[in-house]
Amino acid sequence: QVQLVESGGGLVQAGGSLRLSCAASGRAFSSYAVNWFRQAPGKEREFVAAISWNDFNTYYADSVKGRFTISRDNAKNTVYLQMNSLKPEDTAVYYCAASWRGVVKAHNNMDYWGKGTLVTVSS
Repeated sequence: QVQLVESGGGLVQAGGSLRLSCAASGRAFSSYAVNWFRQAPGKEREFVAAISWNDFNTYYADSVKGRFTISRDNAKNTVYLQMNSLKPEDTAVYYCAASWRGVVKAHNNMDYWGKGTLVTVSS
C-alpha cells in the first residue's frame, strides 16, 4: 500500500508562487502515475496536473497550463507542483492522488489519495 502526504499550501497574494509537495511511503513512486486535483467549497473536484509512470509525460488542465509545473523525484519518492502567477480562482484544497494503472485526469479512478493541503490566493 501507499500513503501520500501533501505539504506546501498556505496564503499568498495574487501573482505569487507556491510549491506543493506530495511525499509517498510504502512503495516506490516510480511505478505510479501521480495526479493533482483541487476542490473549492461548493465546487466539483477538478483535475489540475499529472505525470505518467512510464516516460514522465505531463498533463495539465487548460486553466493552469503555462503557470503550473509538475515534476517527480523518484529518489525522494516525491512529486512537486510548482504554482506560479497564482490567481484567486486557484484557491482550493489541493489533493495528491496516485494510480498504479497509470490513470490520469479521472478522479474516480485513483487508487490512493492524500488528505489535501489548502491554498488560498488573495486578490
